[in-house]
Amino acid sequence: MDAEKRILDMFRERGALLEGHFVLSSGRHSRQYLQCARALEFPADANTLGREIAALFVDQDIETVASPAIGGLVIGYAVASAMNVRFLWTERQNGEMALRRGFEIKPRERILVVEDVITTGGSTRECIAELERNGGHVAAAASIIDRSNGKADVGVRRKALVEMDVESFSPEECPMCASGILAVKPGSRTKPA
Repeated sequence: MDAEKRILDMFRERGALLEGHFVLSSGRHSRQYLQCARALEFPADANTLGREIAALFVDQDIETVASPAIGGLVIGYAVASAMNVRFLWTERQNGEMALRRGFEIKPRERILVVEDVITTGGSTRECIAELERNGGHVAAAASIIDRSNGKADVGVRRKALVEMDVESFSPEECPMCASGILAVKPGSRTKPA
């Protein structure tokens, strides 16, 4: 079975690939939403996906895996476990991505940044910038899903297990809004946006 199809089937089975009218974290609207937390609820699933991402970077001499909190934490940890390297993360502090919790990076430490889903690449770029400000060398980035179908630029080489071309719209140009279909924010599906 094709790996992308297998992963998307798993997302559907776990209720992690949703169809409807959604407001994304970027503020854009979409007919599809990937709720990766649902796909990663079971450690065996997270570990399988982590091993698959790790296999993409076996020849890269990665010393550390890092993820932006909160979405990348579970898959980042699973990838680090599969690679048997340390795991750390960045998180927002006063609206800015920061390396906290006493984490330290060795000069030029080779880091792989891992996310659950990349849409625009914004969180990944912010994470990379913070890691490099702290002396690290981000060798590459990865995600389970790339909603941009390879278009998102994060400034380093990037790989994904699944590439999708998921259309998104500004609220002003959203055909679902124009049709009067209520948008929901993921995580609060019972409440309109």
